[in-house]
Amino acid sequence: MAKGNEQLINEIVELVGGVANINAATNCMTRLRIRLKDDDKVNFESLKATEGVMGVVKAETLQIVVGPGKAKKLADLLVENFAVKQDGQATNDWQDNKDAIKGKQKQSKLKSALETISGIFIPMIPAIIAAGIFNGFSSLIGTLQGEAVIDGQFWETLRLLFSLIGTGFLGYFAIYTGINSAKRFGATEALGGMVGAMSIAAPLVDISQLFGLYDAEQPLNSILTTGKGGIIGVILGVFILAKIEKTVRKRIPDVLDLIVTPVITLLVTALLFVFIVMPLSGILSDWLVSGLSVIIGSEYAVVNVISGYILAAVFLPMVLLGLHHGLIPIYAIQLEALGGVSLFPVLAMAGAGQVGAAISIYLMCRKVGNDRLKQVIAGALPAGILGIGEPLIYGVTLPLGKPFITAGLGAGFGGAYVMLTNVMANAWGPSGLVAVPLMHADKMIHFVIGVFISYIAGFIITHLFIKRDDIANA
Repeated sequence: MAKGNEQLINEIVELVGGVANINAATNCMTRLRIRLKDDDKVNFESLKATEGVMGVVKAETLQIVVGPGKAKKLADLLVENFAVKQDGQATNDWQDNKDAIKGKQKQSKLKSALETISGIFIPMIPAIIAAGIFNGFSSLIGTLQGEAVIDGQFWETLRLLFSLIGTGFLGYFAIYTGINSAKRFGATEALGGMVGAMSIAAPLVDISQLFGLYDAEQPLNSILTTGKGGIIGVILGVFILAKIEKTVRKRIPDVLDLIVTPVITLLVTALLFVFIVMPLSGILSDWLVSGLSVIIGSEYAVVNVISGYILAAVFLPMVLLGLHHGLIPIYAIQLEALGGVSLFPVLAMAGAGQVGAAISIYLMCRKVGNDRLKQVIAGALPAGILGIGEPLIYGVTLPLGKPFITAGLGAGFGGAYVMLTNVMANAWGPSGLVAVPLMHADKMIHFVIGVFISYIAGFIITHLFIKRDDIANA
């Protein structure tokens, strides 16, 4: 019988060196993320072998893969039962800060940067998913209304309600990004939200026109306009805000801090943000979109097929290394610039390739009598179909070795099809069939076809290259 969450979290705490070795904790969809004081106190081998733990990733934060739903419950238990701080909360313990800095020094600059980006966006993932789904249903209802399939006040009210929920988050995505960036960089959260709000505020156009930076004929080509620089600009702006706020606060008497510090901080930040950060990050965003357009959504079908195949095939190793959250800013840039995300549907095929590979292995398990592996697959497969691929990665394909490769090779065929048919999403989230409502209404069917192509290709390639002996001895 599977152990309960209370027992599992107690074992995890003991194996990571006790509660005294934990700085803070948080979670993403499938991983419990713990910031440690001393990595050397962790019993990694025993932690990996613990029932209920599907994998362990060493990074700036210790990432323990436990599966969807369970990650959130375990993080809550850490906070409730052990009084562990939630990641991102400020601390006055100088030793905690020292240990956190030392921990960062052990990581490469790239991994550290990706960890920071991950920490900014992970708390928003549930809202991103919900907003995308509601926008997708709103778009679908609108399409059916346009084709006279449905009609009436009920459907129009439902469409507008779904649109309200969806745009209620995505319309202010920059503000939420500013708030979470402030948490990561140690700035006042409300001030970080104000930086995000400045990036989409209407007076920017007036300022741009005043200094001759606005292109009235092609507003999106303006040097300065609302949304210029997008999410990249907001993150950089809040990073600067944090530096300025800390510098100002050191020099302001306590009695004046509440008033003077935020005023000076915002004024200096606004000048730098509006006239330097937004234009430069806008250029960077434009370059990124232009570069992506060469391999994503190309006018040449052969380019789409090749790029779609490669992108889907290599995504599983990115998930393995915990680098996949670093793609979120690219998703956000695409959403702002193109009105949809084309990269996410392609990469979503990686999970489908794994499902096909797992089904193939499951059938082999029945033939060779490997009941243990069969039970593991039976438990992980539903999550994989729903778009949570990590249980299959750490429980099935990666331990076996070859299926991790064949799953990616199979996923590539689905990625090629999805790229060829120009599938676009309203947001990003789980990569399985539950992602269908995230797609643009006219592309939902092509996304489903891509998923089943990946299922079939992953199944066939795994069946061809995996021997029964590999499964019998697993």
